[in-house]
Amino acid sequence: MIDLFHELEFEPFLISFKLAGLTTLILFIISIPLAWYLSQTNSKMKPFWESLTALPLVLPPSVLGFYILVALSQNSPIGVFFEDVFGVKLVFNFTGLVVASIFYSLPFMVQPLQGGFESINKNMLEASYLAGKSKFETIIKVALPNMKPALMTAIIVTFAHTVGEFGVVLMVGGSIPGETKVASVAIYEMVEIMDYTSAHIYSAIMVVISFLVLLSVYVFNGKQNKKIGV
Repeated sequence: MIDLFHELEFEPFLISFKLAGLTTLILFIISIPLAWYLSQTNSKMKPFWESLTALPLVLPPSVLGFYILVALSQNSPIGVFFEDVFGVKLVFNFTGLVVASIFYSLPFMVQPLQGGFESINKNMLEASYLAGKSKFETIIKVALPNMKPALMTAIIVTFAHTVGEFGVVLMVGGSIPGETKVASVAIYEMVEIMDYTSAHIYSAIMVVISFLVLLSVYVFNGKQNKKIGV
């Protein structure tokens, strides 16, 4: 068993963590203004934007992956633009995986942040505006520091969800060793060839990672609730 453990390739985990890290960082930057808008607007279009943002939660990964694949292919305007201008193909490579993961993991970042913004005392925000702070300064200096549990939940759950992606990444990135072969795809291939021992080891690692991620979220949020006396 020990010899088998040493023989296993752990590069898929490194690719998974790299993908999750980049996706989480990009989504954090994108989702803050989006979540802020959704939390503050009274527009009649709010339910539409919320539904659109949450769509990856209910769509089968194969459906979402198919449409992302079509949208990023070399025959699409987006694919042609990136290949002509940047010389980058967006399908079956790591760049495409990042783009696909951003769409797939979007609600896992936006919804906790939106909930955090909505939980902030409105008087606190009004006081910030009256003190002459802009919306950007209010978000950075007032809102975000007062919603740490929501921030932690958004970042950690988005990271963990991206690490565990399978359908979308397989559809858009395939299984190219050293580039797009993430841990979930590696497990699938092991099962296909009936290498159940290796699949058990990879799966156990994923279970431990997922549990530790959830544990860290609940422990952190529990400490924060004790601080504010909830």
